[in-house]
Amino acid sequence: MVAVKAGSVEGVLRRPDPRISVFLVYGPDTGLVNERARILAERAVDDPHDPFQMIRMDGDDIASDPGRLADEAGTMGLFGGRRAIWVRATSRNIAPAVDAVLKGVLKDTAIVIEGGDLAKTSPLRTLCEKSPLAFALPCYADTGEALGTVVDEAMREAGLSVSRDVRAAIVASLGGDRLATRGELAKLTLYAHGQTEITLDDVDAIMSDVSSLALDAVVDAAFAGNGAELETGSRRLAAEGVHASVVLGAALRHALVLLAARYAVEEGRSPSTVIDGMRGLHFRRKPQVERHLQRWSVASLKPAIAALQDAMLQTRRLSTLDDVVTAKMLLDLARSARR
Repeated sequence: MVAVKAGSVEGVLRRPDPRISVFLVYGPDTGLVNERARILAERAVDDPHDPFQMIRMDGDDIASDPGRLADEAGTMGLFGGRRAIWVRATSRNIAPAVDAVLKGVLKDTAIVIEGGDLAKTSPLRTLCEKSPLAFALPCYADTGEALGTVVDEAMREAGLSVSRDVRAAIVASLGGDRLATRGELAKLTLYAHGQTEITLDDVDAIMSDVSSLALDAVVDAAFAGNGAELETGSRRLAAEGVHASVVLGAALRHALVLLAARYAVEEGRSPSTVIDGMRGLHFRRKPQVERHLQRWSVASLKPAIAALQDAMLQTRRLSTLDDVVTAKMLLDLARSARR
């Protein structure tokens, strides 16, 4: 069986096995699936812009005529040389057509199939995983390490440098879809054109979700007992039309994270170690969260969580007073933090 592990896919892209004639690229990250399929198809030919070398086929056409793929794969190039057939699969089953190709003999032709999020029982995935002449390459959402690598590559290609903190800020602003990641990085490098280095101001201007930052600021102010910042931030969220339930939901999630962190601290772990282990926490918020851990205990967080849950219930029952309920709840949190 040739079922490639997700961590080994990059190695396959760098050094494709010449004995392999069919590459199935699949997974939930459609942007990454498309990117890797394109890389494989383009590296299989001498000139990817030559329509006689790069042949594109649609999955629906192949499903309607299963012999068409084998016919195309067996066709000699008009001017010789290597050829690639790039297939964009659809919901229709093309496994019989691919099976016919795998049973034949391919010479100087690579077939790259851009699949979707295929289940383990998918006929096409099963076929390619079992065949010694095919590779099944999974593409899952980028993790922090993978995102860091993509950021490094984009900065290197643009001739831009980044500090460790700026790199962390960029990674924290990106999601799990590779296509969206490429788009965000392209906007950032275009914005910084003419510079030699990306700054935090550049990241905030182009990539940061302003509403999300404002929401975090309100939550942090409430748990820090900072009434002035809480009032300013709450007015900003109201002006932007952020619903009260969203604010309470963010506060409740933060309280639950703090509770788990406090348990860890009271078991003997240092606050800095606990905070470093928090997933998805922007590095700029770490000092604030450390202050929250100093102000709040397990005994004070439990009633705060119960009050937040009750406030969320009230906003559903009294929808016309949801802003009032939310404002009172946040002020109560700030008072508790100050005590």
